[in-house]
Amino acid sequence: LFSSVTFLCLFLPATLAVYFLVPRTALGGRARNFVLLAASLLFYFFGEPVYTLLLLFSSVSDWLHGIYIEKHRDTPSAKRALISAVVINLLLLGFFKYIDFLIGIVNGIFGTSIPLTGVPLPLGISFFTFQTMSYSIDVYRGNTHARADFATFATYVCLFPQLVAGPIVRYSDVESELAARETGLEQFAAGARRFVFGLAKKVIIANSMGELCSVFRASDEKSILFYWLYAVAYMFQIYYDFSGYSDMAIGLGRIFGFNFPENFNYPYISRSVTEFWRRWHMTLGGWFRDYVYIPLGGNRVSRVKWIRNILVVWFLTGMWHGAEWNFIAWGVMYGILLLVEKLWVGKVLERSPRIFGHVWVIVWTLFGFVLFNANGLSGAVEDIGGMFGAGGIPLVSGEALYYLRSYALLLAFAAVGSVPLLRKLALRYEDSGAMTLLEPVSCALMLLASTASIVNGSFNPFLYFRF
Repeated sequence: LFSSVTFLCLFLPATLAVYFLVPRTALGGRARNFVLLAASLLFYFFGEPVYTLLLLFSSVSDWLHGIYIEKHRDTPSAKRALISAVVINLLLLGFFKYIDFLIGIVNGIFGTSIPLTGVPLPLGISFFTFQTMSYSIDVYRGNTHARADFATFATYVCLFPQLVAGPIVRYSDVESELAARETGLEQFAAGARRFVFGLAKKVIIANSMGELCSVFRASDEKSILFYWLYAVAYMFQIYYDFSGYSDMAIGLGRIFGFNFPENFNYPYISRSVTEFWRRWHMTLGGWFRDYVYIPLGGNRVSRVKWIRNILVVWFLTGMWHGAEWNFIAWGVMYGILLLVEKLWVGKVLERSPRIFGHVWVIVWTLFGFVLFNANGLSGAVEDIGGMFGAGGIPLVSGEALYYLRSYALLLAFAAVGSVPLLRKLALRYEDSGAMTLLEPVSCALMLLASTASIVNGSFNPFLYFRF
């Protein structure tokens, strides 16, 4: 975890020291890539010793496929090599992520007793397989050239800032920076600020919201109020957890001279579900658009096929997040919502006051994340039913009121932080003397508070390791 003592006090300082002590021009300008590659493999090895070989295999496979595709461009051999690269990636992802899910389905349908494999899910496999697939596809399409130097290509695949949880970085995003990049003091400072900001979002807000969600799950005094409090807390937890991690990844990338794509753009200010998904996990949405939706024909086909394309993309989006029925239902739900908006509701929302669009988005986001975080479909029914008093649960409980009072200020702060109000204020006074002083002081305070929380050993999970 980026938000761990080991990373902050040992791994990152040591990596930075070696990286910046190595001359930029050493080994033909590739020495710093070797440092990053070695650090990235060590980073992954720390969490997944055996699966480091899987990461290297994935890198070697797409590197060799890319070279072959480039050499045989515009021939049937190139297409066969592309199919081979994609199939290998999908087989890796399918086996480690979905094999037990599929075995469970087979056992349920045919009454068999095939034992589950119990194979652990490799960290980041959903991210690095999508990155390597996009590379092979882009080489085939002629959008980028194959990399002849394996160490440089492996640096791209294994780069530790975005290795295990994104953002999903395409090779074309960093191709020029892998060859030569600027790593001056200004870029280092900008990256450090972004990292500290993300660390605070993760440790101070997301972890606190996660504690509230855990209290709810363990409670024997559930009430309608407590179910809604949980839904709001989880909505903020997953946003600050994942956007905070993305901020840290982007900040680390800047420190080392890379400009990773943005992954979040204040999704909770959206006025439609369509807009929400343009602002949430933007690199994943862009990946499915460019490598699934458009190749299927996008919206340049008949209405029936267009509906099929959207549902296929969102079924796969749900599957990508996890091998559980509630993830699939979550993806299909959003596919249907997007169709409803594009066919009917969207025009109504455009003509309505802004508040109606915001309420529409927040309501569906709340229910969507309750479904997303449920313990299977039966758990989703129980959670959503609890929000409406199913089973005769009371409207209010003493425990719910206690935690509402305890977390009210933090919930309000999370709400304000999820909209661009503070950012707009900062930009307005960017050049003022007060902001010149306030920015480093606020960064120092955020770092101090985050580090104190981490050292204290408080609740510190990372949600997207599940996926």
